[in-house]
Parts: sequence; C-alpha cells; structure tokens
Amino acid sequence: MRSAPLAAALATAMSAVLLSGCGQAPAAVEHPRPVLVVHPESADGAAASFAGEIRAAEETTLSFRVGGNLVERRVDVGDRVRRGDLLAVLDAGDLQAQARAAQAQLTAAQAQLERARSDQARYAKLGRDQLVSRSSIDAQNAAAAAAQGEVNAARESLQVARNHAAYTQLRAPRDGAIATRQAEAGQVVGAGQPVFTLAADGRREVSFAVPEGLVRRVRPGDPVQVELWSAPGTRIAGRIREIAPAADAASRTFAVRATLDDATAAELGASARVYLQGEGDSTMSVPLAALQRGASGGDAVFVVDARTSTVRLRPVQAGAFGSDRVPIVRGVAPSDWIVAAGGHLLRDGQAVAPVDRNNHPIR
Repeated sequence: MRSAPLAAALATAMSAVLLSGCGQAPAAVEHPRPVLVVHPESADGAAASFAGEIRAAEETTLSFRVGGNLVERRVDVGDRVRRGDLLAVLDAGDLQAQARAAQAQLTAAQAQLERARSDQARYAKLGRDQLVSRSSIDAQNAAAAAAQGEVNAARESLQVARNHAAYTQLRAPRDGAIATRQAEAGQVVGAGQPVFTLAADGRREVSFAVPEGLVRRVRPGDPVQVELWSAPGTRIAGRIREIAPAADAASRTFAVRATLDDATAAELGASARVYLQGEGDSTMSVPLAALQRGASGGDAVFVVDARTSTVRLRPVQAGAFGSDRVPIVRGVAPSDWIVAAGGHLLRDGQAVAPVDRNNHPIR
C-alpha cells in the first residue's frame, strides 16, 4: 500500500521536470561575424600625411607708400609681371600740387640766396676798404649761410614731394605672378594697405599645417615627399624650411613650409599631399580605424587567429597619428591579419569570418 503514494510522488516530480524543460528556449547559436582584414604596411606607408598648397618661397605684399584714391588697376590675379611693370595708379593731383609748391619755395629760397651772396660780396669789398665794421660783415656772412640753408631745405622738400608723387604708381619689385588682389579701382586706400600679393619666380614651397601632437617630431631640414593631387603616384622631394613658433588660435595647428627640390615641378596654388618621414623605430602601420582601446587602457588591435577563426585583442604601441593611418612601433608583424574596421563591435575570442579587400575569405 505504501508503494502507491511513492509512485504517485515520483510521477509528479517527473512531470514537473518535463514541464520545466519544455519551458526553456534552446540556446542561440552565434554565427561568425564577417570582418575586413588587412596586413600591416611598411614604414613608408606609416608616414603621416597632410593636405598642403604649393606656394612661392617669396611672397611679397605690395602696397602704396602714400594714401589716395585708386584710379587705375592694370593687373589681375594670375597675371605674369616683370620687374618695373606698372600695376596700379593713385590720383596724384594733390601730391603733384605739393611738388609744385615745393618747387616754388625752392625758387624763392634760391632768389634769397642770390641776394644774400650779392650783399656778402659787397660788404666784403667795403670791409677791405675799411668802410664798414667787422660786425656788419659777419652779419652778411651769417645771412648768406642762412639763405644757403633755406635753399638746401627747400631742395630736400621738393625731392620728398616728388617722391610722394611718384609713389602714386605701384610697380612690380621683381618678376613673378599676381597671387591675390585686395583693392579695386575707385577705392580709397591708405599708406601700407595691401593691394596685391606677388609670388616671385624661383623656388617653390608647400605650405601645410601640423597638429599639436605631431609638431615635436618635425624639425627644419627634415625630408618630406610631396604628391600633387593632379599627378597621383608621383612624389617630389623637399625639406622643411620653417615651422611656426606658435599654434593657430582657431585650428590649434602649426604652420609649416617645406622647400621643393624641383622648382618647376608644381604650379602655384596646386593642391598637394605632404608625407612626413615615419618615426625611426616604426616599421609597420595600420588603418586608423583598426586601433582600439586595450583592456588595460592602452592601444590595441584585433588580430585574426587563422587556425581558430577567432580574434584576439593584442596590445600595441602606436606612434603619431596620421590623417588615415597610424604607425605601430611595437606589437604587430607583417604577416598578421588585422581587423581594419568594425573592431568596436567585436570582443576578445569572438568567432569571425575574415575577408580581404577583394572579398576573398582568409584561410
């Protein structure tokens, strides 16, 4: 009789177990995540690169030495000019009137000098005959010297007035091309106000900006490679000539200029990309998007284990960031397959399906 209750209890327990088992959903199967992988590039590819512009080594801001109304502009942006060519003209009416007034003052001073010298000669003759006192002779000598001083001053004033009248013509100081124009005919300009920028013939440079984090590894004399956007694949050698001592207040970047070895290789204003030499101990580089935050807070990259088709988060030592790549000083080998994008969606040990840039599976 005792077996019946025991059997009922067992049946009830088994039913509960079966019911609880039926209520659980089957475990989800995680499929390998497709990832794009690349090999690290050589040190040449690790060089930081920046957008630049081809400029003349000598760029002169041209302005009038006097103010006035700009009545004529003879050149425009892009025009070629030769030394001495007339570029612009101011209204010279007032300055020419001042020159005429200075000429009249000189003429009057010369007349006074002639009279003073005549009196000086007459008094000198009377003095020899002892007909006038010595003090009278000294007074006439002083008057003649003063008249000579007036003539000298008037002559210099006339020269200044003529110079000012000539300054109403703006001429090219050397051969080159007009790079910019800041004034137009009919405009009143002040003395020293920029009117044109002249890009002189001769050496060519590339101007570019370097961020704060990279400026310490850039020094005058360092080599660079310049690639024109109009001629991809062709690089022009050059060397850094100067680095701005202070960062731009808005962009927080440092202006850098590098002189090109071949002055005829690029046209003024052409867009270019400047490649700086990579750090000395850097041998590899990876895409900037491949860099991840490591478990200990440093830099890391996901490396694919080809045997298990899983990814491992490997700590690395990164160099100075470029615009699209970053040099890896330590932590990767040329044969490693690095996850190039989407690493923020992965976890250490996750199964992946790696493919290269041609969409070919990696085995």
